[in-house]
Amino acid sequence: MINRLLVFAPTRRAASETFVRANLEGLPCEVIAYFGDERPLMEPRRLAYGLAVLLSKVLTRFGCLRLAGWPAATVAQRLIQRHQPDLVMAEFGFHAVRVMEACPRGRVPLVVHFRGSDLSAAGKLGVLKGRYLRLMQLASGLICKSKPMARTLQDLGAEPSSILISASGANPALFSAGDPALAPPVCLAVGRFVEKKGPLHTIRAFSRVPSGELWMVGNGPLRDSACRLVAELDLGGRVRFLGTRTQAQVAELMRQVRVFVQHSLVAPDGDSEGNPVAVMEAQLSGLPVVATRHGGIPEVVLDGVTGVLVDEGDEQGMAHAMERFLDDPDLAARLGASGRDRVLAGFTLDHHLRDLMGFLDNIVIGRAK
Repeated sequence: MINRLLVFAPTRRAASETFVRANLEGLPCEVIAYFGDERPLMEPRRLAYGLAVLLSKVLTRFGCLRLAGWPAATVAQRLIQRHQPDLVMAEFGFHAVRVMEACPRGRVPLVVHFRGSDLSAAGKLGVLKGRYLRLMQLASGLICKSKPMARTLQDLGAEPSSILISASGANPALFSAGDPALAPPVCLAVGRFVEKKGPLHTIRAFSRVPSGELWMVGNGPLRDSACRLVAELDLGGRVRFLGTRTQAQVAELMRQVRVFVQHSLVAPDGDSEGNPVAVMEAQLSGLPVVATRHGGIPEVVLDGVTGVLVDEGDEQGMAHAMERFLDDPDLAARLGASGRDRVLAGFTLDHHLRDLMGFLDNIVIGRAK
């Protein structure tokens, strides 16, 4: 059984790492975490780790991939000696390669938590494939978000028995059911304005819907393009950009709308979703989901049962699905209720934490035999 877990993660502060923090806070053991973007002057060990990660990034940028694995690994080994953990968990594959060599030297098992872009984007998987092959040899366990991600890990040499597929899960303490049948005809999209979230596809699809509104939560590099597209399509009175919102604010918005929409797709650089947590949060909120057959989404959203799935790039199909739910509140409520039941049965944050802890415990127990 695990009493002490040492975690190495790239960042504490980024909004996209909300679910990393939720995992760490929910684990029923002592968790000691170091983050690569923290360099507090009054905490020498954290300062040393942050500086080592910074140096590793610089070496990676110059193509010195093997050498880039040593600065952070050297500090990580000292931290392993200092804290004597039962297990080390590295968040994201691209960060794991920075610290992986510390674990065999520290005689402690390593588990790597992959989350999406680290197993798909050219700037990560494409650049680090050689280092990932080494990582597969060193890691005792691998966690990923979907079946496609698990297949990628196996292609890299991972044993199927070493892989846990577990979606990050939605939090029932925040996301409670609204009533889509009574909500106004509004579609809600939540996510960064980046290629793999398909915000421009969502807007173009919505432009084919004759009535209703589209609310979009988030910011990112495609935000300006999205605003221009809305103006070009003369949708200014029907599309609202709500900016970045807290999870609690998103939960409240989900109780005010009729349908959740997300046009996830493979970005030009290969970046793909793992299993979008916003989709699970929407279903937990009792909303029907209109989304794409992408990543782990079909593992959560059942086409025709809890929502509607369309192919990537099928804006006409997405528009038709939006219109169906906006025009039929009872259909929205019926499929939304089925979605909530599905998430409660297997895709909550508690399910993920239970699966995760059991997986980690088994690795420690197996190593002790």
